[in-house]
Amino acid sequence: MLPRLHELTETQSAYLAYLDEVRLAGFEGDICPDYAQRTVLATDNSIYQILPQAVVLPRHAEDVQILTRLAATDRWQAIVLSPRGGGTGTNGQSLTDGLVVDLSKYLNQILEINADEGWARVQSGVVKDQLNHALKPYGLFFAPELSTSNRATIGGMINTDASGQGSVLYGKTRDHVLELDTVLLSGDRHHSQPIDADTLKRLSAGTDRIGQIHATVDDVYQRRQADIIAKFPKLNRCMTGYDLAHIYDQGQFNLNNIICGSEGTLGFVVEAKLNLVKIPKLAALVNVFYGSFEASLRDAQTLLSAQPSSIETIDSTVLGLAREDIIWHSVSQFFDAQGQFIDGINLVEFTAETEAELERNISNLTDRLQEQTGQTGKNIGYAIARGHQQVQQLWSMRKKAVGLLGNAKGEARPVPFVEDTAVPPENLADFIMEFRAVLDKHKLRYGMFGHVDAGVLHVRPALDLKDEAQFKLVRQITDQVVALVSKYNGLLWGEHGKGVRSEFSPTFFGDLYPELQQIKRAFDPFNQLNPGKIATHQDKIPLLRIDEVGTRGELDRTIAVKSWTQFGSGMYCNGNGACFNWDPNDAMCPSFKVTQDRRQSPKGRASLIREWLRLLSEKNVDTTALSERQKRRVPLLHFIPRAWNSLKQRQGQYDFSHEVADSMAGCLACKSCTGQCPIKVDVPEFRARFLQIYYGRYLRPLKDYFIGSLEFIIPVLAFAPFKWLYNTAMSLNPVKRVLRDVAGMVDSPLIHSLNFRRELRRRKLFFADPILLDGLSASERERSVILVQDAFTSFFETPVVLDIIDCLQELGFRVWVMPYAPNGKPLHVHGFLHLFAWVAKRNQRKLQRLANTGIALVGIDPSMTLSYRAEYVKYVKLAVPPVYLVQEFLAQHKERLAAQAHRFNTGSVKLLGHCTEKTNAPAAMKDWTEIFAMLNQTLNHEAVGCCGMAGTYGHETRNRTNSENIYKLSWQAVVENQPSEMLLSTGYSCRSQVKRLHQKTLGHPLQYLLQCLK
Repeated sequence: MLPRLHELTETQSAYLAYLDEVRLAGFEGDICPDYAQRTVLATDNSIYQILPQAVVLPRHAEDVQILTRLAATDRWQAIVLSPRGGGTGTNGQSLTDGLVVDLSKYLNQILEINADEGWARVQSGVVKDQLNHALKPYGLFFAPELSTSNRATIGGMINTDASGQGSVLYGKTRDHVLELDTVLLSGDRHHSQPIDADTLKRLSAGTDRIGQIHATVDDVYQRRQADIIAKFPKLNRCMTGYDLAHIYDQGQFNLNNIICGSEGTLGFVVEAKLNLVKIPKLAALVNVFYGSFEASLRDAQTLLSAQPSSIETIDSTVLGLAREDIIWHSVSQFFDAQGQFIDGINLVEFTAETEAELERNISNLTDRLQEQTGQTGKNIGYAIARGHQQVQQLWSMRKKAVGLLGNAKGEARPVPFVEDTAVPPENLADFIMEFRAVLDKHKLRYGMFGHVDAGVLHVRPALDLKDEAQFKLVRQITDQVVALVSKYNGLLWGEHGKGVRSEFSPTFFGDLYPELQQIKRAFDPFNQLNPGKIATHQDKIPLLRIDEVGTRGELDRTIAVKSWTQFGSGMYCNGNGACFNWDPNDAMCPSFKVTQDRRQSPKGRASLIREWLRLLSEKNVDTTALSERQKRRVPLLHFIPRAWNSLKQRQGQYDFSHEVADSMAGCLACKSCTGQCPIKVDVPEFRARFLQIYYGRYLRPLKDYFIGSLEFIIPVLAFAPFKWLYNTAMSLNPVKRVLRDVAGMVDSPLIHSLNFRRELRRRKLFFADPILLDGLSASERERSVILVQDAFTSFFETPVVLDIIDCLQELGFRVWVMPYAPNGKPLHVHGFLHLFAWVAKRNQRKLQRLANTGIALVGIDPSMTLSYRAEYVKYVKLAVPPVYLVQEFLAQHKERLAAQAHRFNTGSVKLLGHCTEKTNAPAAMKDWTEIFAMLNQTLNHEAVGCCGMAGTYGHETRNRTNSENIYKLSWQAVVENQPSEMLLSTGYSCRSQVKRLHQKTLGHPLQYLLQCLK
């Protein structure tokens, strides 16, 4: 039996009744009590997991007012509300067992930009990078920086008073908040900004919630001003949450400084007016290498004397992980230490308005570095990145450090629980050495990176939290670090907020903690807003404790080891949320970008699979046994039980598997997650394994059989009589309706009129035969290449394949063509895994026989070609010979290309890269640039995300609308605004999508080169 939910509890019934009343009150957003939504939002980027009662997504501020106004009434005072933005918190700030109020889906509009006065007004769900993208044409940016800037929302930044790289120069989020609109628990929408004494007096005199708040906060400051000054440390990162030290700014009362960092415990920030800063005209970054991490920390103070805008540090652990990531191809040239081992790095940034000023600042540092190079405890070399583009590439690598740490091998993974301590910068090196001693005593691996200029370092010890003994180390290490922080006059909460670690607030604040409770009572008299964080409203109500809150590890340890291993490609997702990237020109993740539904994201899908496995394990169901059972079953004999289960499904019988299946159905299987996720979460892989099991219990859609068999039947359909019949049928409206309504396919591509075999004979080309190839001379073998066919280009885009062959021959290669064989990728995508494994093993033998001749194998379509090195190796025990992408092969023959360069006219063109190719073979895009340059061509890479087709995804009825909307995100404008002859694309799916939606034909890069021949 697959898992079904238990009966409703009294608490669940109460929340459902509250939500019914919310709906009746006119709430226009989404109300989601389904188990899938709750599961996906039960985690963030922390070690914790707390299942909410439901999720609501307000459409506008009025919806938030409905929620809070009802919750404040006597009937609903047991209802708990917690705001959520990007969900990137590392301390469980947005996790709750009550109601998650997700402000990111709809409240994400930039309302106003005033470039002359230097401010912007935004809704709380706007992503930081989204805002800065809109500000760039004005030469402005929102300054507070953080590693998750491409998915962190402004509301989340305000709630945690976020800061990161560059904070010494630009400060924290609260330093740039001018005005806030906050929905209070009473339902009032309060507009706050710095106010003078008269305005404060008038507001404090009110008897409503707003009056009580102002009177209480001012009273705390007036009574305890001296204690506050004495207690709050003088740090760049100072205090996050209820910042008593900044109740007054420049003589004015500023409630914003209490709300900033309050983590939703005081109200819901729905709008903000933000201060903007001019983008520096020039930037450079000096990348300084060290032989030891301690040396990099101790040298930071010397580097500070050069007055850079920021200094960041990373250790060899993070650097080693970066070398294995897609990011390394863009930064490797800045890490050449002439063969010396780099154990620590300082990234020192300078900004300036003039070249002279910038070069002077750089020289001040590099002259000193050169004098000290090789001295004990000093640098062993450096590299300089100049210009915003190069500097941004290095910062992108640094930003990815958080996620990269989670990609360590083994069950013990670096996890956040003591990761953002802050001490005076002059104490940092000594503090870290003692910190490392604590971790070394427990024999733990760890990675370190952070902001040495601000005294903040992120430390993530590697623990397997499924192991109860290791979980106990969370408490032991935290207590030791708290003592260390106190010893070095610092804070446990440097920049990532308090969240569950609020338990240390009473100890730190001492007799000021009751003042925080007073402020909490004024805003939230019944402890309904994100309770247990920062402060409680009464002494008898405890704060959350770090080892008494539900954790992922606690739940993961209940999953059967076999099932965990079988679905390992999704089990290690740590919630860093890189898949929530806002940028429409970034490949990951198209299904989330177009739906803004977190169930339709790699993180969401990984969460659902993990919960599905947990529920199965509770029932002692072995997923590996289920998979093997499918191999032995005869599909026709098993039809009746599957049909019976499907009938019960249509009758409304609940099964959590259906919610998981719905999430998986929205995946394009583009594999961008596999390449771009720092943890390398491989959704297409665990999706395929899930579908195999799911459709062992329920009937498959007809489209799956049609798509899965297409590669096998196309060669038959390509014969002239069948081709005419197939193409004619696919063009008829009645057939299209049957396809759409019965088979679930909008349409199917037409087979090209050219006969591939006949065209090969015309060119006097031969199919590759090992016996024939073995008879070639060494020189003939060296210039030969075997083209590995795929169904889509050979039969649907025959002219493309023929032009590629012609171009390769013009470049001096002798082309052989491997006899057609189904690749099997569509089988894998749809979970026909046993048949896929059979196809892969059969192809491996064919490929190996040809590879034994010593002639390179080259594929045309990136997605199909890359499956040989990705999916095949998981299902074939023997080694799979390399099948190169076209440009990978050509890049190995640069001398031959150089010899042909004189035959090509010069030209310039743009390449729209295939998402699988860009993210899973990143060096391949650079190869195209170099190949074109060698043949007198200029090739620029156009920044686009996914085209929305992804194999057959865009042909499927349920995906058609999403497919078109994904195309509109980035491709549409590029194709509309530029001549099609100036645009190239390597992917069959991409060219197909452009042809369908724009009636334009994009060429393959080798087709373009063929046209450029003199």
